[in-house]
Amino acid sequence: MPTETLTPLVLGLLLLIGGASLLGQVAARLRQPKVVGEILAGVLLGPSLLGLLAPGVTADLFGDGDQDPATAVLGFLYHLGLLMLMFVAGASVRNVLAKENRRPTAWLLGLGTPLPFFLALGIAAVLPLDAVIGEAGSRPAVMLVIAIAAAVTSIPVISKIFYDLGILHTRFASLMLGRAVLEDIVLWGVLALATAIASATVASAGGALAEAVSIHVATNIVYIVLAMTAAPAVLRRLGRARWNVVASQAPIAWIMVVLLGYVATAAYLDVTLAFAAFLAGFGIVGGMSRTEHHRLRAPLDSTIQVSSAVFIPLYFAIVGFRLDFTRGFSGPMLVTFLVGSSVVVLLSIGLAARLAGFRGLDIANLAITCNARGGPGIVLGSVAFDAGIINAPFFTTLVCTAVLTSQACGLWLDFVLRKGWPLLSSEGPADLHSSSPNAPSTNAAARSKT
Repeated sequence: MPTETLTPLVLGLLLLIGGASLLGQVAARLRQPKVVGEILAGVLLGPSLLGLLAPGVTADLFGDGDQDPATAVLGFLYHLGLLMLMFVAGASVRNVLAKENRRPTAWLLGLGTPLPFFLALGIAAVLPLDAVIGEAGSRPAVMLVIAIAAAVTSIPVISKIFYDLGILHTRFASLMLGRAVLEDIVLWGVLALATAIASATVASAGGALAEAVSIHVATNIVYIVLAMTAAPAVLRRLGRARWNVVASQAPIAWIMVVLLGYVATAAYLDVTLAFAAFLAGFGIVGGMSRTEHHRLRAPLDSTIQVSSAVFIPLYFAIVGFRLDFTRGFSGPMLVTFLVGSSVVVLLSIGLAARLAGFRGLDIANLAITCNARGGPGIVLGSVAFDAGIINAPFFTTLVCTAVLTSQACGLWLDFVLRKGWPLLSSEGPADLHSSSPNAPSTNAAARSKT
């Protein structure tokens, strides 16, 4: 890459990383989730503001198309940041799908996910959808997108909120992430079906499409089961093998090799890469013996700290950068969808949580967290808009709903923790002195004293 191209790109990255860090700290001071400030930094530098006022500056700093090297670099960093976020979440969370979580996960997944999905699907079936339908003109595809948007939970954003609040190590976080991982397998399969319908391939290859979606979902399930059961034991053996000089002499390199190995395998099998990064973090911690724990803990903490300071905020800043609020906005549409879908989700998760044995505050914590749409909500809107399923105003509605529901989740959990209330009554008040099983969190510790 020539210097004349590299110089503005470096300046652009400086603005994204510095802006995300600064506005993230401002958001935290205002009792907002840091992720809101990080996304806002990208919005200010993207087409919604800087690109509107000075489009030439935005093009010079961040590229002006898929063929531009700067655009390619930002795309790579976007995916790297997402992978590091999911790796940190996997390395920090405890007991995903552990015995104590299986019954509530079954209720939350078996009832809390399909109920809002089918309720939204049924409501969409009787609504006039001309105001939201895209260029493809496919009403069934729009109905599926609305149903997915009502049911999806954001793994990246709730992981970031849990990390910022210092609660990734709790049973509450394990329960939420375990449910979200399994939920997304099904919902992304439905999204694949919706995009295929929009492209008019169902009429000619309906059976082949159904078979392809089934294989995709089954492959994801098998990969996740093996990664959560057999892989940690394999990593334990590899990590203590005498011939493995990478693990013994360069532990940070070994951690990255494990992460990239999981991701490369997932890419080959067409498994969702975010799942793979999450399971890599889970596997490397689950595969530690006592000796390896002492040897790998410090390198793992260093990896987490660098990711949390640079790559993860950069990821959310690029998410904000990709938003374009100038392409259409409808206030009534936003209010209608935000309120309607939130009511459906809160009631559905509340019912599922009560049947799972939770009561009172537990139900509120679970329902509000499950309503956070975050990154997947934004990705869903982007994919559906690019495929011509939805129009620009509804795309903006999905993005705003994802941000606002995630913000509400962060505000509520922060309020609960500051009050000293338990996230789940069975585990008592959350211990905020670690953002991972064994890594201290200064921000969380400070918050626990206020």
